Amino acid sequence: MNVLIAGAGTLGAQVAQVLAASGNAVTLVDPDEARLDALRGRFDVRLVSGDGSEAAVLDRAGAAHAELVVAATGRDEDNLVISLLAKRRFAAPRVVARVNDDENTWLFDQRWGVDSAVPAAAPIVSLIEEATGAADTVALLRLSSAGVGLIETAITAESKAAGRPLGDITLPEGTLVATVVRQGEPTAPSPGLLLRPGDELLLVSHSAGEQEIHTAFQ
Repeated sequence: MNVLIAGAGTLGAQVAQVLAASGNAVTLVDPDEARLDALRGRFDVRLVSGDGSEAAVLDRAGAAHAELVVAATGRDEDNLVISLLAKRRFAAPRVVARVNDDENTWLFDQRWGVDSAVPAAAPIVSLIEEATGAADTVALLRLSSAGVGLIETAITAESKAAGRPLGDITLPEGTLVATVVRQGEPTAPSPGLLLRPGDELLLVSHSAGEQEIHTAFQ
């Protein structure tokens, strides 16, 4: 699936990493060159510099071929414009937008090209669920319809996994770590990555539940 994400902040970067890990072709757009440079090489996504609320930038990023557009900037006005352009100008089949200010929720509907609106306070899992709601080809994120679940767990100073490399953790069968969020930034889940207190892990599993994941890390 071709995915275009506008906004390379913490949320946009996390969603990009998870969707890229499931084999999707992901393009991440942001006007902040430094932010893009910090993400370069971390995971397999195409990075495009520019303001996603401009039609020319979305065109250059491949919006005309995107099957899913995610507006994940920190500004509601930008997310609305991105959504409207994606749906009306580029005919994106599915558009998901982040709502930063709850008072603006009423605006985020199909009049602005939004298929699904997700409050900023919602966890990353909620945004991914909304984003992949019509994406049957997403291998890792088929969620409950295919018995696949997304589970989050946090490493604390008391966690038995703290200070240990990720590769030393015995995961339940059919489970993998999709991303590790450290200090608000997504980190590639390599076997040698030492887990630290404060790390947040997003795992994908078709068999394990929250208790089994808790047992593995806590």
